[in-house]
Amino acid sequence: MIMVFPQGLTPQLFLAFNARYQYSGQVTAGVLRGERSRFQLFGDTMNTAARMESTSARSRIQVSQATADLLFASGLSDWIAPRKNKILVKGKGEMQTYWLKTKAAKGIKQSKSKGDVTQSKSKGDMPILDETAELSDSSDLPSVMHAGDNFDMDNVEAMTKTERLVEWNVEVLSPLLQQIVASRGGEVVPIDRSLSEKEAIIGTDKTVLEEFVPIIPLKRFNAAELSKRQKTSSIDIGDEAKSQLRNYLFNVASMYRDNPFHNFEHASHVTASVKKLLTRIVKVDDENGLRTPTDDIDLVDMAGHSYGITSDPLTQFSVVFSAIIHDMDHPGVPNAQLVKENTRSAQIFKKSVAEQNSVELAWGMLMGNEYEALRACIYHTEDDLRRFRQLVVNTVMATDIVDKELQALRKARWETAFAETPIQDTSFSSEDRKATIVIEHLIQASDVSHTMQHWQIYKSWNEKFFMECYAAYKSGRADSDPSKNWYKGEIGFFDFYVIPLAKKLDNCDVFGVSSHEYLNYAQSNRDEWAREGEGIVKEYLVKYEDLTTQQ
Repeated sequence: MIMVFPQGLTPQLFLAFNARYQYSGQVTAGVLRGERSRFQLFGDTMNTAARMESTSARSRIQVSQATADLLFASGLSDWIAPRKNKILVKGKGEMQTYWLKTKAAKGIKQSKSKGDVTQSKSKGDMPILDETAELSDSSDLPSVMHAGDNFDMDNVEAMTKTERLVEWNVEVLSPLLQQIVASRGGEVVPIDRSLSEKEAIIGTDKTVLEEFVPIIPLKRFNAAELSKRQKTSSIDIGDEAKSQLRNYLFNVASMYRDNPFHNFEHASHVTASVKKLLTRIVKVDDENGLRTPTDDIDLVDMAGHSYGITSDPLTQFSVVFSAIIHDMDHPGVPNAQLVKENTRSAQIFKKSVAEQNSVELAWGMLMGNEYEALRACIYHTEDDLRRFRQLVVNTVMATDIVDKELQALRKARWETAFAETPIQDTSFSSEDRKATIVIEHLIQASDVSHTMQHWQIYKSWNEKFFMECYAAYKSGRADSDPSKNWYKGEIGFFDFYVIPLAKKLDNCDVFGVSSHEYLNYAQSNRDEWAREGEGIVKEYLVKYEDLTTQQ
């Protein structure tokens, strides 16, 4: 069940409904028979929501992490503020929850389209917190928080948009680091001299593209190993590693350019989709008899899903990490333009320039001495180091959807792995081939996930991409005016890339209802664009002229 905020619905109206808590997830619905027949909802989602009620506060609305993720993906991060302390929920353990702000953010405006809310273009507008919001006990906190500070998450009035995004990404990556540590016995082993020497040379003898492999060999875990894993809630990666993770993400954010589209917010939006798809994996091997996953089951408990992906937390971490760093230093123009301009990066990489550059920058920074404790959580053997590197290389390179050689390779590999007449091959190489394809399609769908979400989300991100492309044209970094073919180009993009990609998500047979959801939104947005797109492009041009006049 996905919550949609209808037209005119604001945080204040939720209070009028006397709501005290919100949780999102799948439910079962039905009518109970008897003298008092009534419609009722059942399932873990309802149980969790009911348990959250006891930890809420009067005149406040408590929001779960699942609902917060949906709001974030919808561009409504200003609507919520994290609670200072985690809450204890029966049967769940500790949960990070959020308060819904009861004074609308200045940057939010209601859309004319039914069922959606959009965020205005204004930059720097910070939300006004409700007078009853939890405030810091300390009166001498800095007005602006920087990397390395002790964060009081309730002091969000002083946080910039980037700082909020960094904190959200910290919350996404931290549990995955806990799962990695849990998978190797719960102990963080410092990086020794031998491993440090391997770190110094990995990736130095080839370009990133030359490191790309058609099939990624995944690590296998047997049932005994999985049963001995500690619960992630008992794992502490340590304050030093947590601080280094936050510092690293701040530095990643700083290396994203101020492009309208290819920026740190886009990277975080892609990460939200990757996280969603990873947690929606539903394929279970028949022989292991594991449960169908729900939001409350750790991914490490789900051995056998998606051809081995979910039994290996390092794979999951690598894909999410790749989503965060995949457009670092993106110049706001396509690879073909970089090659034409003969930029320094184009001279080094020749093709897939932006993608290779992002990997090099992110990896080089991660290998710094200041992130040694963080790296010790990610890997502790040479095999894990090399697997992490390979996963990052392949995942980021999958976001280059223009290179013809990579396209041909992916097509041939898909036809082998998911042929209409299945090939009876139960070997690890066959499973690894399918896992590699699933990872690539997961990141590719997430990279354009705005096309497979609510209309207003699609329209908002499409406008940002148009502004970026049109600005490149006006500055002489594009040969043709994108506005001339933007309307037809988007229809072609839906017909020949987005919708076929959404169908392949479905054919992978691992994402459950999410694949149907992505496909339905893609088809709906395509039809809406066909009806409204020509007029919208004209609106984009007017907005661009207004923005340039104001500057």
